[in-house]
Parts: sequence; C-alpha cells; structure tokens
Amino acid sequence: MLSFLASPLLALAIGPSVAYAACPYAQQMGLDLNARDIPHPHPPSLAAHQSHRRGLSKDVVMLMNRIAPGTSELYISDIDAGNERPLLSDPVFEYHASFSPDGQWVLFTSERNGDGNSDIWRVHTNGSPLQPLVIIPAVEDAVVLSPNGRHAAYVATEGMIANIWVLDLVTGTGVVSRQSVDRLSSDRNTKWAGHGWETFMGLSDETGFRKVIGKDGYALGSPSWSAEGKRIVYYEMTRETTWDAHSSFDVKPANSSIVSVDFATGTDRVVEFPDCKRVVYEKVSWDIRPQNKLLYSWDANWTYRFTDVFPTVNTAGRLAITQKQLGDSAVISLNATGTDNETVFDPVARGILSLSSVEQGTSGAFQSSWSSDGNWLTYGVGYWFAGRASNGGWIVRSKADGSEAMNLTTSAIPLSAGGNNTLNTGFPSFSPDGTKIVFRVWGADAEDGDTSQLGLRIVHLDQVTANGTYPIAVLTNWWDTLPSFSSDGTKIVFTRRVSGSNYEVCTIAPDGSDLQVLTSSEANDAHAVWSHDGRIMYSTGEYGFQSECALYDNTFQPYGQINIMDADGRNKRALTKSLWEDSMPAYVPGEFL
Repeated sequence: MLSFLASPLLALAIGPSVAYAACPYAQQMGLDLNARDIPHPHPPSLAAHQSHRRGLSKDVVMLMNRIAPGTSELYISDIDAGNERPLLSDPVFEYHASFSPDGQWVLFTSERNGDGNSDIWRVHTNGSPLQPLVIIPAVEDAVVLSPNGRHAAYVATEGMIANIWVLDLVTGTGVVSRQSVDRLSSDRNTKWAGHGWETFMGLSDETGFRKVIGKDGYALGSPSWSAEGKRIVYYEMTRETTWDAHSSFDVKPANSSIVSVDFATGTDRVVEFPDCKRVVYEKVSWDIRPQNKLLYSWDANWTYRFTDVFPTVNTAGRLAITQKQLGDSAVISLNATGTDNETVFDPVARGILSLSSVEQGTSGAFQSSWSSDGNWLTYGVGYWFAGRASNGGWIVRSKADGSEAMNLTTSAIPLSAGGNNTLNTGFPSFSPDGTKIVFRVWGADAEDGDTSQLGLRIVHLDQVTANGTYPIAVLTNWWDTLPSFSSDGTKIVFTRRVSGSNYEVCTIAPDGSDLQVLTSSEANDAHAVWSHDGRIMYSTGEYGFQSECALYDNTFQPYGQINIMDADGRNKRALTKSLWEDSMPAYVPGEFL
C-alpha cells in the first residue's frame, strides 16, 4: 500500500469528515448487527499482551497454518524513489503506513507484539521515537491522523465487528463511531456479486452521512483527502479484478486506476496521480514461516505455533503434515517440537505427480490421518481443487515410515464424464479402532447433477471382498468433503456445500443417521477437525474481510479465521483474530513438547 504525504491512500481518513471503504460483507454474513454490543472505548495499553507473553510457558500448543507475507518492512523515499531508506532501525512486521497531515509523523500497523496481532504505532519520519497508540488483541489497522494532530482514527475489530474508532492522543481515551456497521459497510444490502465497493463519507460528528461516489461493477477503495480538502482520491478496479489482485493462483494481471472526484458533488471525475514529494510504503517477502514458529496466542490456555497444512498428531506425540508451503506437498512425520523430519510419501519423488502441478497448488498428498496405534497413516494422493476436474485422486494407506503403501481406491488420469463411475477420492480419516477409513469422492458427472458421484464413503479394512479388495460403503451422496472421525468413533465431522456458494460444518453418525448441520452463517464454514477435548475447530468467513479484499496478496481466502464450538454446535467463539488467512488447527499436549 502506498501512502502519499499530501493525500494518504487509506481505508479511512479524518479531517472535516470521516471516510471508510472497507468491505466486511456484513449483510452476506447474515449477522444481526443491531443485536450486537458496540465495543467499549479502549485506551492504548500494553496490558492486553501480558497473557500472551506469559503464554510462552503454556503446556498445550495449538498448531495452525497462516497464509501471510513472511516479512514486511516500511521504507520512505522521495517521490522519484530517490533517498530511499528503512523507516525503522528495528523492523519486525510493519505495513499500511500513512503520513500525518504536517508530514512529521508516520502512523502504521505493526505485529511487533506477536505474529498475527496487528496494533497501531507511530514514529517520527526520522525513525524515532517509536510509540504504541492502540495495543489490543483485535485487529487494528488503517490509521490516520486528524489535521490538528490530536485525534487518530482507525478500524478495529474488537468484538469481531469492524468499527471506526477515534483515539484522543492527549488524553489516551477513545470513542467508537455511533454509526452502525452496516451503514458504514461499503457493500451493504447485497450479496458478494452486488454493486461493488463504494466510497462513503460522514462528518466528524457523525452527521451528514452520505455516499460520495459509486460505479456499477467496480470496487472503489482506500479513499483519502486531497491536500486542500476539496477532492477525494481512491483506487478503482472492476469487482472481478479484486480476485485477481489477491489470489494466490496464477490467473491474470490485476489493473487499477487512481481516481479523484469533487467531494461536494461526487462529479468532475479525474484519473490522476497525486503530486507529492515523499512516499512511505512497505516491502514484503513471501518467505514461509518455519515449522513451529511462535505466533500470537489469543487464548490464555494455549501457545500458538505455525505449521504446514493438514497437521495431525498420534497418541505418541508424532506429527504428520503435508509440506505444501515448505516442500513439494509430500507427507512427512516429525516430532511435536518440529524436529526429526522423515518423509513418509513423496508423490513427486515416486513419479506419481508432476512437480509443475504441485507448484501450482493443484496436487499433492493431502490430509493424513493416523491409526490409533500410530503404526499406520492414510492420506489422499492426486489432484485437488481445480485439478480434480480432469484428474484422479487415490486413498493410500502405508506404514508410518511410508513402507507397504497401497491404494485403497481406484481412480484415473484423466477423469472423464459419461457415466464411467471413475472417481477422484481424497481427504481420508481413520476410525479410532482402525477398521474404517472415511473419505470423500467426486466424479466428472457431478457437475451435471449425478449425485451418485458425490459424497462420503467408508472403506472397511476388517472385511475382504471375493476379489480381494476392501468393501466400500456409501455414507452420503451430496457435496461433502473433509471428513474426520471423532475420538470415540460415534461421529464424523465434515463440510457440506448446502447451496451453490455456501458451505457449512456438519456431523453424521458412521451408519448415516443423525445428520446435524452445526453452522448457519452465510459465509463459508469449512475445514473442521476435532479438538483434544471433543469440540470442533473450523475455518470461517463469518467475520468478513479484515481489510479491503484487493489489498491482499497471494491469499485466495483472505477472510478465514479459526473458530471453536461444542460438538453440538453451541458456544462458538473465535480462536484467531488476525488480518490473515488462518486455518488447519491441531492440539499438541504438553507431555510431547
């Protein structure tokens, strides 16, 4: 994000009025916003982080995956890129910077209190002194300073609802905007494919709220004031381009324009580049976090640490993961501390998958699952996501060291439509007694309505058919995926597509009875797993985007947070509150650390 000295490009700006153009998709989430409490004012404080610091001695670790830049550092330079220098002498992870109106300060977001926890800081343009402004466990971002330098306005998600806050830098007190969130949402009263983002303005005493400018089919974001306060400058791109801008897949280039309009009338639209002297900006890298890197902990009982995808822990404390970010999507096993790595199954090295398909993210060995005695692993090997449309996937079982690997299902490359019943099979889970494996299937005719090629299946390892194979029973015939047995074997948690664009977390008994839909938000709820104490953890888009969609990079689901709920769907709460895509949780008991 670039922020100009004369007119910072931000998600909100404060001066004669307040501008906000974030996109929380409040109406799409189906939230009863009026019934939720507005967060109380919060002064800047470091006390909220004391439990996080104490958490270094916690005896339970929650491993989780995060899709976010590995580093982000702020730089300042002349407008022609001359005299570039780092802003801070001790950078940690900083981004989304803006100048104060007098050009003496830079305000920015930093995660120096813990990986994933974004707070508001400021520093003089010479790099000192570094001062915290708002330090709480929620997301605080997109800060700007008032013309008189006394008030800082920013977005915070305290209470998991985005609000605009104004902080008095002299008294250290803050107030939340009295406007309801849906009135400040840029995409209110529409589904995702609605009218796009629009720029809204409100006077600083929260009167005179009105729309300044909108454009059908376009996203308008990060509005800010011109130097004389008469024009609004913002970026503009087509709604579909917001996907191209943040997607981690190689799709197509994303183009946008810098546009300004007259504030009073919303007319006199000019595509321009502001005339200014200095810029402050961030440089990011996508170096992946190392296995078991310490993250910020939002729960006083657990220490959060990074892991690659699909982590699972056996009863001896041995971990199995897919090295999608740190390797070539092979299944490896390792100690719970992240050491003693052993390759279990590398489909590229075995000549099953091409390196190019793995690098594109469409294939690999995914979702490993331990047998209860720790001697066996099962995992899906093949093509996933868009790759499954024409390619196969197999359920494989092997010894924990990768020996005695065998296919438990049949598939093909390529898959073809026409009723041949060749299926892509994947995402397996062992039953606690080791006699069953549940997995999902998908066939090329499924898109044409053949539900017999959809759903969950169970392979019975304690039975053998006349031709020497293990029998497979149908559990469901719908758009179901990512199944996982509970520790007592009485339930299977899974993700179901309940409509064309919505996924929910469900449970079902292994005999097909007692189907329960546990989530109901209009956002996607998916990737559910069981916790150590019989609750369910899952990824959710319930809380919306934490920043403007187009401002993310290499993140195909930038709204994901980790929730936990009881096995019957009650007592839902968030376990992460970061700006990034968080997922794939797994608990590791303290005796294995």
